[in-house]
Order: sequence, then structure tokens, then C-alpha cells
Amino acid sequence: MLEELKKKVCEVNIALRDEGLAIMTWGNASGIDRDKNLVVIKPSGVPYDGMEPGDMVVVDLRGKVVEGKWKPSSDTPTHLLLYSEFGNIGGIVHTHAGWASSWAQAGRDIPVYGTTHADYFYGEVPCTRPLTEDETSSGYEVNTGKVIAERFEGIDPITVPGVLVHAHAPFTWGSDVRQALESALVLEEIAEMAFRTEMLGNRYSIEKHLLDTHYLRKHGKNAWYGQREK
Repeated sequence: MLEELKKKVCEVNIALRDEGLAIMTWGNASGIDRDKNLVVIKPSGVPYDGMEPGDMVVVDLRGKVVEGKWKPSSDTPTHLLLYSEFGNIGGIVHTHAGWASSWAQAGRDIPVYGTTHADYFYGEVPCTRPLTEDETSSGYEVNTGKVIAERFEGIDPITVPGVLVHAHAPFTWGSDVRQALESALVLEEIAEMAFRTEMLGNRYSIEKHLLDTHYLRKHGKNAWYGQREK
């Protein structure tokens, strides 16, 4: 079942380790088949070494295991909530990568300090509010998804493909799981660059015209960056 999606999700999970975004078992990635309303996700607590597509777990949108020999990731309810709320995304990545997680622990949005950020995120990378004690003690993972969705009221998740969960870590997404990985890699890079920028004394975001130019030349309807098929 969903063998090609299992392969992609497995490859991205292993890439989290290989790209330095996750150590031990600290990350997870998932992908969704929108036609079947089924999600493929990393198993909980299983090391990356030796991980194979057959280790991936298939769940429905209520979290019921449809196929798999392992328990799904403990973050599965968060992934499922995001797939429900953000209907245009096809893959999600969650890491505890150091630079992005540092901003999350500080409870700060990442400002748009330069064009590298603007190439991929059309605005600040937002940080959620803290979860309440009640939200943490009951339904923690679901409520994590809910505060992300709450933070994105008025923000297009397609143009801002990632979030910082307060005192926790980042989640990123994309049209598929591979693009979600790309978003995670970019987020970690711009998180480090923003920190260094502030250490050098700058706290001013770039002008909107420059943000518009850099984002829209890659992602706008008349984008001109890169090659186009003839």
C-alpha cells in the first residue's frame, strides 16, 4: 500500500539525519495521499540507521493505523491536524534543529533580514503562542497543531511554509514531503543567518519591494528564476 509514498517518506526521514537536522530519533517526516486520505509517517522512536520503506506507518486522518508493524510517530496528531487545516500541503517535516529551535525557545518570530529568507518565506517565520497547562496536559500533540493553525490565521501556509512552536521546535511543509525537507533546510539556514545578523547589530527587516521581488521571482505567477520547459 502506497509503496512509492513510503519510499519518499523514508528517504526524507533518513535525510533529516544526513543533513544534520536531526540526531538520535528527534525528527519525523510524513506525506499524504489526498485521493485516499491516508498519511505515511515515520514510526515512533525507531533509529534512522537501517530504516526502510517497510518501516513506515500508514494511518488514516483520524490516526487509526491502516498498515505497519510499528506505532506511528508521537507527533502524528500534529501532522494530521495540519493536513486537515492546510488543504494544499502534501508533506510535513518536524525537527529539533538547533538554530530554528533556538528561536522557538526564545518565543520569537524570525524577521526577514535579507533576500535569502525572502526567496523562500514571504514574510516572517511565525512563532506560536505558548500552550496553556490544560492544552499541554490533555491532547498535547493535537493542541500543538491547533496553536499552529491559530497562528496562521491570515497567513497563507503556501507562501510561509514553516512555523516555530513556542519553547519547542519547527514544523515545515510543502507540496510533497521532499519540498517539506527543502523548507526545513532553508529554515535552519535563515535562522542561523538571522541570529548572526542580530549579533552584528541589525534589527531592521528588508524593504517590502525587495521582499516582493525575491519571493515573486521564484514563486509568483510570472516567476522568472530558473529554467522553464520549452
